[in-house]
Amino acid sequence: MPICELDPWRTQYFEHVPCPEDVRVPTEDGDAYRWYPAFKWVYNKLSIAESQDLHCGPHGIDPPGFPVFSKPIYNMRGMGAGSRMFRTQKEYKYGQRPGHMWMQMLDGEHVSTDIAVVGGRPVWWRHATGVPLDGGMFDYWIVHAEPRSALEAYCGEWVERNLEGYTGMVNVETIGGAIIEGHLRFADQWPDLYGPGWVEALVGLYTVGRWDFADDDRRTGYSVVLFGAHNVRYRHPPGELVRDLLGTPGVTSIQITFHEDRPAAAHSMPPGGFRLAIVNGHDLDAQRRVREQLALSYWSTQHLVARRGRRPGAPKESVG
Repeated sequence: MPICELDPWRTQYFEHVPCPEDVRVPTEDGDAYRWYPAFKWVYNKLSIAESQDLHCGPHGIDPPGFPVFSKPIYNMRGMGAGSRMFRTQKEYKYGQRPGHMWMQMLDGEHVSTDIAVVGGRPVWWRHATGVPLDGGMFDYWIVHAEPRSALEAYCGEWVERNLEGYTGMVNVETIGGAIIEGHLRFADQWPDLYGPGWVEALVGLYTVGRWDFADDDRRTGYSVVLFGAHNVRYRHPPGELVRDLLGTPGVTSIQITFHEDRPAAAHSMPPGGFRLAIVNGHDLDAQRRVREQLALSYWSTQHLVARRGRRPGAPKESVG
């Protein structure tokens, strides 16, 4: 399966689609960075901001005003690690870090967009928006059926100006229509929501450089996320339970999104919680019910992991 998927919970989307052994389709930023050296600069968030004439700079150069948004210039692990807001000059002075940048605060909708690109020209689009929770988490994502003409015009011009000659998938994240980061891949959290034949079209894009996908029956989909507390050792829910829940009408896939045999710290997670599962489908109410049933199964498997730096003799925290 040359579709190079690192996360075992996502191989379900690709394992039954033939792909030539000499074709490599990236789903991870690290692979795309190595395989496309002429375009790997898109992982530099400072360059992304500069390419749009946004107010920005590396730490060590003072912003002209506040607030500003701060983040690592490179973040290959994702999940918003290391990002924060600086509201004042004092916060910025004491919060500067090597390898980080600041940029102007952007207002508006946060959209994740997958784009199929042939020879530097966009040929297919799909947009998703998240319903946020605190701590960098999302309750669920909406994979919209509708196009967004203004966003596609802006990002399409940016792609044609900056990615001449590139063929493959691109994912961009935008806020208020401005690009905040780019990836030489697609969002592998929900390819089942793009419709039958999409993965086959993906293989064709990387095999022969052509996009052939009959996308005339779009449906709005949802990707519902289950989070748990940090500092807890979880076990996977019973496989029989997951298979039963997968038979719920309106549910297309279930991902158990962590490695049971690895410590929690080995996973890249948002500060607000530890991602346990994702339920994809086209019936939001049904997906929420499945999430609740998965949550109940996790409660019986939690094992507290002591926080680092706990004072000797201090009581351990309990999980209720």
